[in-house]
Amino acid sequence: MTISNIIEVEEPHLGECNMKKEAFELLGFVPQKDIVYNKLLPYKDKLDEESNEILAQIKGNLGRAVQLREIWPGVLFWTRKLSTYMRLYGRKFSKEDHVLFVKLVYELVTIPKLEISMMQSFARLLISLLKKKELLSRDDLELPWRPLYELQDRILYSKTEHLGLNWFPSSVEAVLKALIKNCRPYFPESATQEMLDEWKPLMCPFDVTMQRAMGYFELFLPTTLPRELHDKGFKLWFDDLIKLWVSVQNLPSWEVHLVSLFARLANDNIGYIDWDPYIPKIFTRILRSLNLPVGSSQMLVSRYLTNAYDISHVVIWISALLGGPSKQTQTQLSGFFNSIASFFYPSNHGRWLMKLMKLLQRLPASVVRRLHRERYRTPTWLSPIPESHRLSEQDITDFVESMKQPVLLAMFSKTGSLDAAQALQNLALLRPELVIPPVLEKTYPAMETLTEPHQLIATLSCMIGVARSLVTGGQGFPEGPTHMLPLLMRALPGVDPNDFRKCMITFQFIATFVTLVPLVDCSAAVQARDDLTQVEKELCSASAEFEDFVLQFIDRCFALIDTSTLEQTREEMETEKMTNLESLVELGLSSTFSTILTQCSMKIFQVALEKMFNFATTKIFETHVAGRMVADMCRAAAKCHPAEALKLFVPHCCNAILHLTANEEVLNEEELDKELMWNLQLLSEVTRVDGDKLLLYSSQLVQILQLTLHLKCKMGYNLACKLLYHILRSTSLIYPTDYCSVPGGFQQHTNKYLPIKDWGRPGDLWNLDIQWHMPNAEEKEFVFCLLDLLLKPELQRLQRHTQGEQDISRDDVLQSLSIVHHCLLGAGSLLPPLHGEPVPELIDNMVQLYETNVYTGVDYDLSRENYREDICKAIRPLLHHTLEHSEDDTKSLFSIIKIINDLLHFKGSHKHEFDSRWKSFSLVKKSMENRLHGSKQHIRALLIDRVMLQHELRNLTMEGCDYMTIHQDLINDLLRLSTSRYSQVRSKAQNVLFTALGTYNFCCRDIIPAVLKYLDPNRTDVTQQQFKGALYCLLGSNSGICLANLQYWDCIAVTWPAIVRSGMSPSMSLEKPSVVRLFDDLADKIHRQYETIGIDFSIPESCVDVALKLMKSSNPEPTPRAASEQEELEGTQREQQKYKDSVQKYEKLVADLLDCLSDRNMPWKFEQIAIGFLTLMLRDDHPLPSSAVLFFVQSLNHDSLLVRNAAISAVSGILKQLKRPHKKVAVNPFDISELKNSQQSCDGVGLRCLMAGDRPDNQWLQYNSSRLPRSQQDWDECCFIEKTHWGYSTWPRKLMLYAPPEEQPKQDKSREEMNESEQIIYDHFSDQLFIDQLVKFLSLEDLKGNDKFSPLRFCLFKGLFRNFDDAFLPLLKPHMERLVTDSHESTQRCVAEIISGLIRGSKHWSYSKVEKLWTLLCPLLRTALSNITIETYADWGTCIATACESRDPRKLHWLFELLMESPVNGEGGSFVDACRLYVLQGGLAQQEWRVPELLHRLLQYLEPKLTQVYKNVRERIGSVLTYIFMIDVNLPHTQPTTSPRIGEFTERVLARLKPLTEGEEEIQNHVVEENIKGDHDERTQAIKLLKTVLKWMMTSAGRSFSSAVPEQLRLLPLLFKIAPVENDDSYDEMKRDAKTCLSLMSQGLLYSEQIPQVLSALEEISRSSSWHARYTVLSYLQIMVFYNLFTFLCDAKAVSDVRALVLRLLEDEQLEVREMAATTLSGFLQCNFLSIDEPMQSHFESLSKTRLPKRKRREWGSVVDTIPSADLVRRHAGVLGLSACILSSPYDVPTWMPQILMGLSAHLNDTQPIEMTVKKTLSDFRRTHHDNWQEHKQKFTDDQLLVLTDLLVSPCYYA
Repeated sequence: MTISNIIEVEEPHLGECNMKKEAFELLGFVPQKDIVYNKLLPYKDKLDEESNEILAQIKGNLGRAVQLREIWPGVLFWTRKLSTYMRLYGRKFSKEDHVLFVKLVYELVTIPKLEISMMQSFARLLISLLKKKELLSRDDLELPWRPLYELQDRILYSKTEHLGLNWFPSSVEAVLKALIKNCRPYFPESATQEMLDEWKPLMCPFDVTMQRAMGYFELFLPTTLPRELHDKGFKLWFDDLIKLWVSVQNLPSWEVHLVSLFARLANDNIGYIDWDPYIPKIFTRILRSLNLPVGSSQMLVSRYLTNAYDISHVVIWISALLGGPSKQTQTQLSGFFNSIASFFYPSNHGRWLMKLMKLLQRLPASVVRRLHRERYRTPTWLSPIPESHRLSEQDITDFVESMKQPVLLAMFSKTGSLDAAQALQNLALLRPELVIPPVLEKTYPAMETLTEPHQLIATLSCMIGVARSLVTGGQGFPEGPTHMLPLLMRALPGVDPNDFRKCMITFQFIATFVTLVPLVDCSAAVQARDDLTQVEKELCSASAEFEDFVLQFIDRCFALIDTSTLEQTREEMETEKMTNLESLVELGLSSTFSTILTQCSMKIFQVALEKMFNFATTKIFETHVAGRMVADMCRAAAKCHPAEALKLFVPHCCNAILHLTANEEVLNEEELDKELMWNLQLLSEVTRVDGDKLLLYSSQLVQILQLTLHLKCKMGYNLACKLLYHILRSTSLIYPTDYCSVPGGFQQHTNKYLPIKDWGRPGDLWNLDIQWHMPNAEEKEFVFCLLDLLLKPELQRLQRHTQGEQDISRDDVLQSLSIVHHCLLGAGSLLPPLHGEPVPELIDNMVQLYETNVYTGVDYDLSRENYREDICKAIRPLLHHTLEHSEDDTKSLFSIIKIINDLLHFKGSHKHEFDSRWKSFSLVKKSMENRLHGSKQHIRALLIDRVMLQHELRNLTMEGCDYMTIHQDLINDLLRLSTSRYSQVRSKAQNVLFTALGTYNFCCRDIIPAVLKYLDPNRTDVTQQQFKGALYCLLGSNSGICLANLQYWDCIAVTWPAIVRSGMSPSMSLEKPSVVRLFDDLADKIHRQYETIGIDFSIPESCVDVALKLMKSSNPEPTPRAASEQEELEGTQREQQKYKDSVQKYEKLVADLLDCLSDRNMPWKFEQIAIGFLTLMLRDDHPLPSSAVLFFVQSLNHDSLLVRNAAISAVSGILKQLKRPHKKVAVNPFDISELKNSQQSCDGVGLRCLMAGDRPDNQWLQYNSSRLPRSQQDWDECCFIEKTHWGYSTWPRKLMLYAPPEEQPKQDKSREEMNESEQIIYDHFSDQLFIDQLVKFLSLEDLKGNDKFSPLRFCLFKGLFRNFDDAFLPLLKPHMERLVTDSHESTQRCVAEIISGLIRGSKHWSYSKVEKLWTLLCPLLRTALSNITIETYADWGTCIATACESRDPRKLHWLFELLMESPVNGEGGSFVDACRLYVLQGGLAQQEWRVPELLHRLLQYLEPKLTQVYKNVRERIGSVLTYIFMIDVNLPHTQPTTSPRIGEFTERVLARLKPLTEGEEEIQNHVVEENIKGDHDERTQAIKLLKTVLKWMMTSAGRSFSSAVPEQLRLLPLLFKIAPVENDDSYDEMKRDAKTCLSLMSQGLLYSEQIPQVLSALEEISRSSSWHARYTVLSYLQIMVFYNLFTFLCDAKAVSDVRALVLRLLEDEQLEVREMAATTLSGFLQCNFLSIDEPMQSHFESLSKTRLPKRKRREWGSVVDTIPSADLVRRHAGVLGLSACILSSPYDVPTWMPQILMGLSAHLNDTQPIEMTVKKTLSDFRRTHHDNWQEHKQKFTDDQLLVLTDLLVSPCYYA
């Protein structure tokens, strides 16, 4: 049955076409895609006009701002307006405008020198413009890719960021990624080829550039090209990259990028690529990537964890491969889930579990997404999936079948049932009939059990996921709805006051189901109608129980309420407020109850209402906990049918209150009567209903209000205020009044209408038919009457109090304020906003900035009194009065702060409430959405909710409001409160202040000076509280604005110096920890949030051209029109002026900070803060003023370590700024003379340059000792290429090389030729004393044991020698010579830093200088290497590695020759040898493939020394060997390397290991560590050699790209011989290493062609005479097969070989081997590698029936024969085989199991070891099947059960 029968496949409805026509008539254009919910608002007719007006403003002003080159505030302000516009209206503009907006914003994003914060803001806008890619096709839009690449390169691979010359925010990477992802579909067709030309040359697998190239490929390569362009798209690279991926074995860090790229490619081009040959490889790698534990002694390679695939990519890839003719993916996927199924059992737990659960949760979602795209999505310009590869019905069934088992297991997982519930929700959309019944089977028993609540919670949360599919039923699962009532009835006991989680999930469960189903009794329809199906008849009869259900639910709730009254849950003393849990229960209860009543028919509602009313009015509840719950339930009832409910409640409550307050004294009582309180509370909740129904009772309600608002008791008048607030809100707001799941509510069934047809029906977006409450004239009249009657007197009373005419107590003031606040909150939406004069001259701009007012359905009545103004006029004097006369009246101040907040912002809804409602809306939508059919198929209540949220969103849109004087006054009041005496008042006021600052344009500039006044050191009248308050104001809130760090020069130029100077303020005391902490937080926040502020704000011409096109577009016409030439000229002048101003402000800020630092009295804390600020001032586009340079250079010798470190970092940056750029020229690499020569020498074989690796045309780059530049002339002729990766893969089109020396800037500048900053540095570093002091400081130890080689200090020296040549060498030389001889850690570190800086800094020195340098360095390095110690060897390694990084090896030939001088000579002991090798390895590893000659020399040198005695030297040699052979890779299109090769080396090693391979005896590690002269026989030497080889194999397992399998296989027999079986604790290095090697090798990834080789090797070893070897073969096999599962499975011969091998070892004479073979077999069966088929079973059975020879009675005392007979072995083998079958399915009972169990039980009394095996098997069976024994029992016959029970019950000892 296809899904399309249920819902007609969506064709654009006629409705939509008509709408497009209408839209065109109304708007003048067809909108791209507007938000449909706007069309459902009650004031929708006004919106088109409004949106067009706003759009015209945006187009006009944005274009104009660009034209006038006013990037700030103009462009920024109007691009923000555009994103707000999109939030409110969606993409409501024509396609032409859309394209123009995209092009304009793209131009803005890619302005080269744009400030980062602006770039991010534009990028986010561009992302949202491009997000819906179906709106713009490739024909509409084309975007260039290169500007984005340059942007990405400049920011992510910044050359100056690490030196502190650029400060980027942490979010920038994610924003750039998203930006490129959204621009990608529009790259031109030529882009792919250009990208490959650009990045292919970077692909050198040993270099970091490989990661970079892959990252670029993943991000940029377009995969959505149309079919006819595939030749220009992925076909250019797919073969190369997939071959690369297939051939890489050890998971390098860049493999993840490839996986992501392939997943995207597969998903975008389903059906156009043949993946079949790669599918087993893909699944094998995915399985490996989950890092599941296999076998007992498995070592994990750490990079398998860190570089594992991202599950989200894996999921996309798998779901894109499904379907198609070959069905191979589904077969592998089923195999995949079968092989890992047992990991999902709840009893298994580990760090891998999260990954498995993620996979489970996301895969169904991804398949649903794909199916939606194939069947339901409106076709777009993206290429459709060809028919042949679409998912068929069979495909879907197979997919669901394969996932069903693991998902059902995961329901009870330790990580919770959420993942499983989401998976089930999606699977149930695909195939409800397969998924829902097994969930129901688990749910019914879980509802019965009392002892296992976690089962109930898990099953209910899964049922909630499948609710919609269950209730809708449909043709796939017609009996679904019949489960609904039994489920609801059985869920009722879950409403349990004692178990909070159970209670909450039950509420959620009931609410979810009830929302989907109208609770109407249609049982009569069974008689009345004869056209019903069987299922419909059942449903109609069952629906008679609905009334019963509702009443039982209400009873349960009453019971819940009775147990949660205050008296029962609290001691006397505790708080009266609700606890957190109680409020959650209250929420769950009220929302569930209201859902039930909303969905009831009127008949059931009447009964429920009666019951509620009786319960609420016959008892009196305390008002804190129980009372709130009851009142909430009554409110829910009143909301559903107000007229009926109010008729009961209002008269009752009003009479009760009047009766109780008849006595005058009540009004003044402190404690009120409980009954009075309860009735007030009930009344205040019941009145939260439609305003027009309330008006009938208006006179009664007003009477009650007048009575109770002035009660003395605080609780009492608060409830009265609530009542007032609810009455005002109900009559003045706009809101929908019905949320029923069918428009117009439920009628009883008639002949035409049957309610059960509406079960699970989604709301129809076009006929939602929302009933809105819009305040009518009568209601507004009533609201203003109430305000006149109740609010006015309070305001007058407060005014009299302020003027001192009438003295009022604090309590009364508080009471009045409370009434005022509630009136404001209730009627806020009808009161027009505050008006006033705009605050003049905050900024200077040419483009107009004005606020956009959004219409929200309220027409303000300006003839009436504006109470907002009145409240404002009354409250401000009161505030000043309170602050002066009674500052300790904090409660009133709190109230005033709230009132000010609402005066400024409140128009009917609060932001935080809106946010939480939006959040809960998203959650509910997610839990009930139908992703398959998509297109807003939500239930009606959700859709109505969304429309309401849209209304609130419009209500809250307040960005960029004009800043008027009235706001200025209120904000100044808030500032005064923020610096007042009491900390709570301060913090509340600060929060309101921060909100206000974010709302009004540029008001921060107005308020900063006011805040800074409090920090002025010359004022003596500032209290500590004011000081702290001001600092908090600067600090800002977590999310909002931080005044101290506004990203504008004019702001930080005043705030930063002020913060530093406040250290001198008399009210500042560092004794107070809170103040110290505040300053720390401030400095910390500024450092964290600071982003480099731009200086150059110019806009390029290309941008202006697009802006002019935007100005010329029509529909709507842009207002205002384009700027005149006169204005343009002025704009250009302003732009230049702005640049000058920025530079001037920048320099002034630096000068001010230096000025603060020059003050001697400044406390050290502030000195440090100032230095911190100064370091933020370094930039790469403007040099630091020389005064600051002087300061930093002097600070290098400051007393404080912190200051010195800051100075080192700063001076490195300054040196980078002063670096003279060296001229580069672009060369075609094939014109380089050396390249030509080396090509000719191979007579024209150069055509093979498509290959990567060592080719004739890159041979000249390699180190060749016969052609080293050893004279000035050679040096000048030599063409140095510094970067290691050039030339390995392919040559770039244009290679950038340095121009010849004569064109470069002059070396050896004299002092006169330097600029001021250079002179400062030159003078200081030429000063002997300065240098002495500096070196002394640098060679001190920072932190004991944490004193490492510092890249920053290295940068400092590198910069010095780079910028000033060898000018400072003479002064440093004596120090270096002295330091080298001192063996202390810190001195060695210091000299290592200087030397590496020297070598790297000498890059452009002339030959003569370089030669001099090396004559100085060589002796130093020799000394250093001979003095090396355990603390310093890492520093020297880093030193040499850093010195060799990105340098042509021919330039450093002195260094390499020095390092190659006999590293292992035994002088200075083994340790020095190991260290020298380490240092050498550091240098060579940096050079990668360019030093084959050195590698050969080193290998030759090391080979005789491989028989080292010392462990540390062996380990180091192993590591060095790894690096030597690293270059020998097995990658596609790569030439065999000229560096040493593993194969040849292994040959030579094996020859030397001959004595070990030939002998049979055990290899013992009995070599005495002292070298005795006579002990040099070959065997001992071979053992020593083997130890080193083991170290090499261990280190290379995780590091190289491809494992050398054929070579390793030849060493395997040896390893198997040594590896120990039992975990003996006796430490034997060689055995442990062998074991580790085997574990690592078994996890390796094998190519399919390597499998036969490995198997034959194992086969051979398994026939060896040592049982240890045979045993280890089995454990090796387990891991190897699992880690290469699918590669093995596609090779039938391999599978049968493995099977034969295991079965043969099952009959081994050694008991341990047999048992291991059984374990291995059971594992293979469990992961479905082998299956239990008839032949296997009968084979075991026949073996187990082997007859044993009779036992002879032996002579007493004769020797017992220990060797088991062959018959016993075979019999045991059969039993073990059967046992393996049983243990292979630990959690279920397959059909074959009972018979095998019976077969086994016959052997219970056999001789040992058979008896032992049977017992163990039975006890394991019992243990693993115990949990679900009730289920498993069904699979056995009665007789079998009898036998089993006998076996499993332990025998009685007393029989």
